[in-house]
Amino acid sequence: MRQEIPDKNIFMMCEKLNESAISELPAGYHIRTCRKDELDIWKAFHFDTIEEFKENEAFMTQYFSDVYAKNEDLFYQKCVFICDESFITDGTATPIATCFIWKSYGSINTIHWLKTLKGYEGKGLGRALLSVLMKNLPSEEYPIYLHTQPASYRAIKLYSDFGFALLSDETIGYRHNDLQECLPILKEYMPQKDFENLKITTAPKDFLAAVKTSKINQF
Repeated sequence: MRQEIPDKNIFMMCEKLNESAISELPAGYHIRTCRKDELDIWKAFHFDTIEEFKENEAFMTQYFSDVYAKNEDLFYQKCVFICDESFITDGTATPIATCFIWKSYGSINTIHWLKTLKGYEGKGLGRALLSVLMKNLPSEEYPIYLHTQPASYRAIKLYSDFGFALLSDETIGYRHNDLQECLPILKEYMPQKDFENLKITTAPKDFLAAVKTSKINQF
């Protein structure tokens, strides 16, 4: 029996979009931005049970305050939902996936909070959402970065398809990079071909300098 996957830090960078990874949004869904009255929905989105959300609600509230509150209007312009048109509540289609690109530390573009609700996984929604976000990002705005964990090995495969490589630097800002500990985990859980397709690189100096400008983890 496989043990629970530990919560470790993995960092990735995409220098250029791999356009062959792009896909279209499936029929029956549409993309819109998050409304201000949906902030609590967004906070809860990233947890699979109400109990798990309650345990992490204070963290999500603090994270929003630390990272987004100073540019709250921009958050609502950037944060997007995929909605299921077949489920309407109060005249609004139900959000079932979310993600956005955020300028962290005032200088680097980062992927934030990619999540598809259970029950909608495997429909290509995460790929379609990343496709919209990344193809709309001008080429001069690359590289783009993200932080993830080994338990998100399916997402890591997806990121790899789009051109993301694993960062090997020992420290990213004020966090230890656990890549060497995570590689055996990824090898165990990922299909062999997907694992072998993972690329590893080092981070640019300007990125490493930017993430040292604040002790708040902004991505």
